[in-house]
Amino acid sequence: MRRLRPARFCRSWLLLEGANEAVLGRAPESGADVLIQELEDFTPPELRPAARTLAPDLYGAWRAAGQIAGVRVNPLDQDGMDDLAAVMRGAPDIVALPKVAEPFHVTRLDEAVTRFERDYGIPEGSTALLPNIEFARGLVQTVAIAKASRRTSACLMASEDMAADLGAERGPDGVELAYCRQRFLVECVAADVVAVDCPYTFSDPEGVAQDTRWARRLGYVAKSLVDPAHALVVNGVLSPGVDEVERAKRLVSAFDAARAAGQGRVELDGALVEMPAYQTAKRLLARHEAMQAYERGSSS
Repeated sequence: MRRLRPARFCRSWLLLEGANEAVLGRAPESGADVLIQELEDFTPPELRPAARTLAPDLYGAWRAAGQIAGVRVNPLDQDGMDDLAAVMRGAPDIVALPKVAEPFHVTRLDEAVTRFERDYGIPEGSTALLPNIEFARGLVQTVAIAKASRRTSACLMASEDMAADLGAERGPDGVELAYCRQRFLVECVAADVVAVDCPYTFSDPEGVAQDTRWARRLGYVAKSLVDPAHALVVNGVLSPGVDEVERAKRLVSAFDAARAAGQGRVELDGALVEMPAYQTAKRLLARHEAMQAYERGSSS
């Protein structure tokens, strides 16, 4: 039986042109954890019928390569129902919905996906949902949106539409979306779902690395992307590194020894280590060990 990577271990969520067969075919080479056939903004209306026909074979190929196969359909009051009727034949692992601003948008999607699962003999409840938060109205309702369906284990925040809705000016430093990204993370943590950070939509590799490091510092463990070349950069930043793991082990060992000796803190590498730093190190080690265990299980 196929072992599906848990959402909390999915670091990179790559959105791809839905009708571009060459790009879709090469997508597994990117190394992204989640591949998403994008049928909305990246697929002009006249190309959507052709894109839909690719779904069954495409998702099968992505799954065979070890990645999670997803699709982003159009809003359901536009082309979304036609999208679902076609792509659900391929049993996608995840269905993403753009422009989610109200909880009922997710409820409608859940109902539609359930109906198609029954029609196509897909195990009911096996398809995850990924609400995309793209407007201020959706941002302030993220908790309610995330809780509207049991299928939702992650939510994604968009960048370009969010900036446009705010009337903000986009820039590589991302200052204009800083509050939104922080607010979105808080809402997702409160709802107990994975927060998928907005994509870095500029081309420089150092820029995406810096942007991802900033997101990780906030607490993000996942990021969406629109450039396949960014996947390995994102995966690297969002995975505990060898040096980080070793330092965390030393910190935990030193702090445990200090506490056993009746001390409340310990000095390590010239810095005083107190309980918050100890807890952060423990979380890093727990995530590293869980990811390693998953990878071992997947390869066995």
